Amino acid sequence: MLPLRNQSQPNPLELFQIWLNLPAVDKMCDPSFTMLWAEQVPKIRRIDTDGRRVEVVVIAGAFDDTSPLNPPSNSWASKDSAEVAVWHLHLDPGTSLELPPTRSAETIRTLYVFDGDGVQIDETHLGCDTGSVLRSNDITMLQSSGGADCLVLQGRPIGEPVVQQGPFVMNDEAGLRQTFIDYQRTGFGGWPWPVDGPVHDADRKRFAVHPNGFVEEPN
Repeated sequence: MLPLRNQSQPNPLELFQIWLNLPAVDKMCDPSFTMLWAEQVPKIRRIDTDGRRVEVVVIAGAFDDTSPLNPPSNSWASKDSAEVAVWHLHLDPGTSLELPPTRSAETIRTLYVFDGDGVQIDETHLGCDTGSVLRSNDITMLQSSGGADCLVLQGRPIGEPVVQQGPFVMNDEAGLRQTFIDYQRTGFGGWPWPVDGPVHDADRKRFAVHPNGFVEEPN
């Protein structure tokens, strides 16, 4: 899943694990996933006259006129009214970026600074490893004197109870217990490999195997 690209030196990895819940009506839908290959994810790049760069990686949720790749059909992100967004923002030192407002004041928008000097929002400075909930339905101006990388997570709450244990998320304790029973009985349909931790050949290029057996490789 995470190959050792360098065989004789460290392989640093920066990873965000983002969980997106499903409403109860969709929790038992057929499993599926969508691969968002890095080179296919839309990016907005703006470079000023001094060569300073501002970039928005549009992972989910449109940013201005730039739309993301399609999410799985049953994902909460596939509902336009959910206003789900995942954006990676990069600001070179001395640049600024305006975040567009959401349609609904109920949509929650959180910004997390994970690298660099931080950003200024009005009179508030957010340093590295700092997060803040923003007023989503207003235009937000970010300024960075020293440069920053930020993650924006956004969405309208589903508004249903959440019960979670391990990787399982349901709406009540009964549903959670049944999920454990289903997993213990079938492994959610069966594990397709002969071992619990399969290892692929070192020279195997990127690929994904979908539930219907289709093998997807980036161009």
